[in-house]
Amino acid sequence: MSAVAQPLIADRAGRARGEPARHGAQEPRELARFLPRGRRSARPGRVFPPGGWLVFVSHAHCGSVSDGCLYAPGRIDIWIPGAQLCRGLAERSWLEPGRGRQPKKAGGEAVSALETTNRVQVAAHHWRPRFVANGIDVNDFDDTVAKTTEWKDWGPNWKAVGEIHEALGRSAEESGRALTATQAYQRAAWCYHLGKFLWFEDLDLHAQLRDRAVSVYRRALPHLDPPAERLEIPFEGHIIPANLRRPSGPQPRPLVLLVPGLDSSKEELFAIEEDFLRRGMATLTIDGPGQSENAVDFAIRPNWETVITPVLDQLERLQPGVDQRRIGLMGISMGAIYGPRAAAHDKRLRAVVGLAGPYNLGECWDALNPLTKGGYIFYTKSAGEAEAKQKAYTFNLEGVLDRVTQPLLVIHGGRDRLFPPAQAERIAREAPAATLVIYPDGNHVCNNIAYKYRPLMADWLKEMLG
Repeated sequence: MSAVAQPLIADRAGRARGEPARHGAQEPRELARFLPRGRRSARPGRVFPPGGWLVFVSHAHCGSVSDGCLYAPGRIDIWIPGAQLCRGLAERSWLEPGRGRQPKKAGGEAVSALETTNRVQVAAHHWRPRFVANGIDVNDFDDTVAKTTEWKDWGPNWKAVGEIHEALGRSAEESGRALTATQAYQRAAWCYHLGKFLWFEDLDLHAQLRDRAVSVYRRALPHLDPPAERLEIPFEGHIIPANLRRPSGPQPRPLVLLVPGLDSSKEELFAIEEDFLRRGMATLTIDGPGQSENAVDFAIRPNWETVITPVLDQLERLQPGVDQRRIGLMGISMGAIYGPRAAAHDKRLRAVVGLAGPYNLGECWDALNPLTKGGYIFYTKSAGEAEAKQKAYTFNLEGVLDRVTQPLLVIHGGRDRLFPPAQAERIAREAPAATLVIYPDGNHVCNNIAYKYRPLMADWLKEMLG
């Protein structure tokens, strides 16, 4: 099993030494040894002169949204010499969010302005690798983040970028340039999705962005290579929407069912579909209960045994050119809870990949950043954080994994800020046919090293499905 990446502590002369990475609370006196003497009495707003130390541990910037630390206690990524010491560190907020000390206002500075700026920074720092890996143009991302000084503007700003790409798509379509139109529609859909994924400041606009992401992506479906067919699988009086893509050729193909996470969507998983399709496998990418298009009629749920059977039954009825004896599943983040639970119930799934999922969501709750907590409140349809946290404990794999007798590949990043690697290790210990891969340098879903995990995952499923 791979170890979690070691931090690097570099002194002024460039000398480096390793220190063990920490995933728990770190007292200020312990952190103080990383700072030069005479600089241990940090105060908010203090700027260190150039030539200080760089401190790399394994987690994101310690910031503050209201009166506490943004991430789990003691998780610090980098202190840049000459930069302002972040408020979470300066105030010694080594407690869970909401329990740190409220900093005093300085020079008339509004705390709320800092809070909204931090939310933008959290979104940018945490999810930039994800969206760039999944198709968002890096220039669009950086430019839009630079323009977004307040969190309330995140959705409107991404809507504006999406509209630019959608207009390019319509112009190309009217001129008969199908490929150009298809790519522009995809980019537009991804921008609309990015605008709403964990943004709930304006629920009407959130819904508009969700609907536009789906509708504009549907314009691209027939022109993808291979093309996609939209399926609407009957489910509890509503539907499970799905995009089915099959490689060309007469023979039935093995199929991989792609399951998104908390705030991702079937449209976002195009790049992952490509890895399977290039290896001769078909893909069926869905929005399950509470996911993206299906967030209107359902809350997310842990009991995916109620979901997988209708999906596989519909595939058998349709006979859509796939080999019913060779079906696998790949679940991302929360989808990595749904997948094993589905496999424990329905043995028509022959192999499963769980990417960056928790063993027990409730155990990870206190370390989640406020944006992700807000997502759980929204997608579980909870009245507030207390209810969402209570529901979080129902999203677990306890008593399930011993029934996952199919091959299970567990992939995790050593630098995952949402679900620590210990969660993946526990999954692998309890599943009888599990293989565990931990990338020490991987973030949540390993999107910063997609070139490593995606080929591994696709090759493994191809070998398992034959």
